[in-house]
This record gives sequence, C-alpha cells and structure tokens, in this order.
Amino acid sequence: MYAIKQPNNIIFGKNSIDKFNFPPNSLIITSRGAKSRGWLDHCEFSDYHIFDKINPNPSVEIVDEIISDFKNSNFSHIIGLGGGSSLDVSKFVAFKLKKFKILIPTTFGTGSEVTRISVLKVNGKKQSFHDDGLFADVAIIDPQFLENSPEDVIKNSATDALAQCSEAYDSKISNLYTKFLCKKAFDVLENGITNKKYDELAMGSLYCGLGFGNSSTTLGHALSYVFSNEGVSHGHALAFTTTIAHKFNNSIFYERFFNIVKKLNFKKIFLKQNLADAADLILSDKKHLDNNPIKISKNDLVFLLEKINDGSVLAKM
Repeated sequence: MYAIKQPNNIIFGKNSIDKFNFPPNSLIITSRGAKSRGWLDHCEFSDYHIFDKINPNPSVEIVDEIISDFKNSNFSHIIGLGGGSSLDVSKFVAFKLKKFKILIPTTFGTGSEVTRISVLKVNGKKQSFHDDGLFADVAIIDPQFLENSPEDVIKNSATDALAQCSEAYDSKISNLYTKFLCKKAFDVLENGITNKKYDELAMGSLYCGLGFGNSSTTLGHALSYVFSNEGVSHGHALAFTTTIAHKFNNSIFYERFFNIVKKLNFKKIFLKQNLADAADLILSDKKHLDNNPIKISKNDLVFLLEKINDGSVLAKM
C-alpha cells in the first residue's frame, strides 16, 4: 500500500498570481532582489511585513532570527516568495510558529512549494527536514516569474529539477505513481530546457515536486551537499554529481541527463576537502543513500569524487 501526500491547494498556470487575493498583515519571506525585480508590486501585497535577507543555502539560524525580529508583529500568514532557499525558510518558520503558509516559487527547480521537505544548514552542513507540517497550505505556480530570470538561474534550476525527478524515479521507495510523475517531469523539463520553452519548466517542476516529494532523491544529492558546503550552487553541483551517480546506478536517465548537462556547458567543480573525510560525511546521509538502488561503499564514494575532481565526468562517453 502507498500513501500519496501533497498540499491541499495547488494553483497553477500563467497569470494565476493575478487572480489570488492575498491576505493582509502577512509576513513575506524572500531574497534581497524581490523589490528590484518587481515581485512585490506584481503580487499586489497590501499591509505586509517583510524579511528580505534570504541568501542561497540558508542556515537554521536565519529561522531563529526571523522569529525574533517579528515576535511582536502579530502577522496573520507567512508568504514565501522566491527560489528554494526562500521557500524552505518560510516553511520552517511557519512550521515552528504554526502559521498558515502560502508559497510562490520564482524559480522552477526545487519543487519546494509542493513538498514536505525543508533543506537548511546545521553547523555549516546541509540537512533535510521532513514533516507533513512543512507542506504549503496554498502553493501558487505561475511561470510568468521566469520572464526576467537570468539564464544561469534557469539553467541551475532546471538541472536541479531534472536531477530530482530522475533520482526519485530510481529510488528504492518509488512506486507506479511517483515513477509516472517523475518520468513525465523529466520529459517536460528536457523539452523546456533544450528548446528554451521556459514556460514548460514550471509545469515540469510541479510534476517533479509531486513525484520526488513522495519518493526520494538518492546518491546524486548525497554527493552534491559536500560541494554545496564549499559554496558551489546546488544545481551546478548536481550537474556533475547526478551524472556520475546515474552512471554508477545504471539509470535509464544517464545518457539523457549527460547530454543535457553537456549542452548547458557547466564549468568544472572541484572538492577541496579531503576526499576520504568527505566520503565519511556522505555515508552519514542515510536519507539519500538508504534509498539508492545500489549499495555504495566508502571506496565507491572516494572513487566517484576523484572522477568529479579530475574532470572526467563529462568527458565523451
């Protein structure tokens, strides 16, 4: 028996943001660029509080800072607006304060708006938190936010989504429902990113979030976090770590993922940390590795990290 979980309300489609009546006296959690990019004006928020200091790869300390800064504000709702980092922080703050949460992605890669997962740094290391209380009460997916997105943001977001859905397809805990959604997500995302049909990325990311949110990511994500801890953006890291993970796992998506990443022309990445120490850290990531389709050893991990460091991951097959 399988149980499928998702937010109660998912609103999607171009210009869907224009038709939603946002509650007054809400706390908006977003990044510094929200005002300059016109997101706030476009959403037509009224009578709101705002925290706009979210940076990539946020830590749990930012959650405590927000709660402290607004402890006397008596706001009614929390609105998360931005990429995965802003949404993950918004979810965690709302979860701790038991507040109604509305999530609006402006990039389409993490699927955070429809998952029960929040990824935050703890003691400088990325950690994923899983709880039904992290689901959005309302998720609004509107592709118009992609219109002014930089190419690098689109490239990294799409790679993140492609990694998530393809890893989740292969996960030990996948099922017929998640495999269907993950396969559909990959097809839509692949077409969107290779043919620059960016409106399709929003729908592909939605399929992806619903698919992997009811399955799990695996080896590629476990490998990626050690690179993210050294400042490599998540999608950039996954371009290499999921490619080599798919090869290790004999994934049906290996060649397609390889070709997309090759076309996107990512710069090489290099892990500065001692590789044996990094492998020990990766092995502790049971949430990802326990669901990997093939058991992996420390020696396997060191070998894979060496391949990433020597630049051979995207060498000609």
